[in-house]
Amino acid sequence: MMRRLTAFVAVAALTGVAACQPAEPEQPVAPVEPQAAPAPTAPAVGYACESGATVQAAYPDSSTAQLSYKGQTYTLRTVQAASGARYVGSGVEWWTATRDGQESATLSRLGPNEEVGVAVLERCSRPASATGPGQVAGMTPGPLTIPGQAPAPGGVLPAAAPCKGPQLKLAAESGDAGAGNRVRNFSFQNIGAQACSLTGYPGVTLLDGQGRALTSIRADQSPGSYFRQGQAPTPVTVQPQAKAYFELAWTVVPDETMQKSCPSAATLRATAPNDTAAVSLPFAFQPCGGKVRVSPIRSEADPRMAT
Repeated sequence: MMRRLTAFVAVAALTGVAACQPAEPEQPVAPVEPQAAPAPTAPAVGYACESGATVQAAYPDSSTAQLSYKGQTYTLRTVQAASGARYVGSGVEWWTATRDGQESATLSRLGPNEEVGVAVLERCSRPASATGPGQVAGMTPGPLTIPGQAPAPGGVLPAAAPCKGPQLKLAAESGDAGAGNRVRNFSFQNIGAQACSLTGYPGVTLLDGQGRALTSIRADQSPGSYFRQGQAPTPVTVQPQAKAYFELAWTVVPDETMQKSCPSAATLRATAPNDTAAVSLPFAFQPCGGKVRVSPIRSEADPRMAT
């Protein structure tokens, strides 16, 4: 009995000490750092193009455009433009303009300087929204445009509706020759009653004596001209009975390893930019090397060529 009483007293004493012991203060819980919200992704908008293709464009900020075109992705930066919103990068130029609830856009291939578009790849459009690329983050709204027109590479808008084949007449003008190279000016004359505009490169096809296309000769677009390289296309307004000009350049020296003679062309067929109605001109010559080089359309013939 005495042993059980002693044990009870010992246990009670220990329990009382524990009860009187001050509780350990609770450690403060470290505050949970708020997770940074993911950066918003700019929604892409679709532009329907004349070729049937679609360009998807996103504008994540005021200085960037991201394009998706034919399975490829292009990142572009904004650059100075006479009007509208213009972006370059990844070998292409993207230029947008807005009018009357419609936003037009031109996708062009950049020239050698990687700053100016020289060949139009697509002409596209979409209904304009309240925050289109010309209105993002304080950017200047797109310019007013004539329906059916888009800004030309170089930043100037045409002042008249595009010229069409039925109102044009094709003629051979002055030329030059030397060291196996040939250059010839050709003109589009406006035989219509209203002024019209030409912007870019003419479509050129060569025909043989039987009227068949010479598929062995391709027409390459060449920025500028034979004497003035690297100049981008600009709009040319052609008044009634006035003319606009382009150059054709070729070589007459066969490639001795691949070509012993050069094909004979009998007719030059040309179309205005973005038109399919061709005008033709009898013009006999023998271009070598499998190609001819075509300049942009300009307002004057080169004065250095002798008639």
